[in-house]
Amino acid sequence: MRFGIFDHMEFRSGSLAELYEERLCMLEFADEAGFWCYHKAEHHFIRLDAAPSGTVFLAAASQRTERIRLGSLVLLLPFYEPLRLIEEVCMLDHLSKGRLEIGVGKGISPAEHTLWGKDPETARERFEEAFELLRTGLANTTFSYSGKNHVFGNISLPHRPLQQPHPGFWYPGNVDYAGRHRLNTITAGPPEAIKNAIAHFRTQLDQPDADWNPGVADPVIGATLHIYLDSSKQGALARVHQAYPAYHRNLVTLFERYDIPFTDPSLGGNTELALQLGVLIAATPENAIEQIEHLISETGIEYLTLSFAWGDLTHQETMDSLQLFVQEVMPYFQR
Repeated sequence: MRFGIFDHMEFRSGSLAELYEERLCMLEFADEAGFWCYHKAEHHFIRLDAAPSGTVFLAAASQRTERIRLGSLVLLLPFYEPLRLIEEVCMLDHLSKGRLEIGVGKGISPAEHTLWGKDPETARERFEEAFELLRTGLANTTFSYSGKNHVFGNISLPHRPLQQPHPGFWYPGNVDYAGRHRLNTITAGPPEAIKNAIAHFRTQLDQPDADWNPGVADPVIGATLHIYLDSSKQGALARVHQAYPAYHRNLVTLFERYDIPFTDPSLGGNTELALQLGVLIAATPENAIEQIEHLISETGIEYLTLSFAWGDLTHQETMDSLQLFVQEVMPYFQR
């Protein structure tokens, strides 16, 4: 059983410099503790993401850690200049000494596309073209490309990734697309939904349409959830009833401002529903072990990414929760 960390890096009181330093300290601790990967999200124009340039933050993290893998989840490809991104990915792979994972996506928020001056209706098309360019540029030192949004002739790229043929690609949220192209993925939801997603993903892997991860022997499917641990169950529950609605408010800002319907992964900030469905754990370490054991037995999941820093949890609360997990929960699953 492997554990990872998923992070939006929501704004908190205090300066950005303090927030970044706190998160880097958290990563140093996670590195020593044996977490497999740190996955950084990307969002713009909202308090959900204080580090929307994930490549910049991961570059800093690469110099403060030694073992933990570092990845985007995801780079919003429609907002990037593909050739520059290829160069940055190569740089990051070398800065991290081959620990880079590359998650990609088109972005779930139409408002973000509009605010970037892009048409949300063309997001899928722009994503597919940018992703093709990223794969092509990482695999070839010279190439030409002609698409609807980008035209390049006889490009020569001296930068090469350290990992060959390139770092692993991830595509979360759509196990069908991921499986058909042999991409690593992350899913979420109640155990039954995770179980079904894993089954479908593995079915698609049996006869994929394409192999976009030639360097990955066995594509990974993981699940993600929010967690907060305390020495008492009552203390954990009391705290998440404040923190989870705060996370919800940070998540839905643009959707509500621009009256955009969407499927809300934060369940409207309904803490009781999140606990009931198992997308949030608020517990003692002993209770957390029971709940994770149940998730494993119901789904067969082998990789679990956890959000430890979210909502209005302070850095100290996050670290206390993380330390309980590392000291009392992780050893149980690594025996």
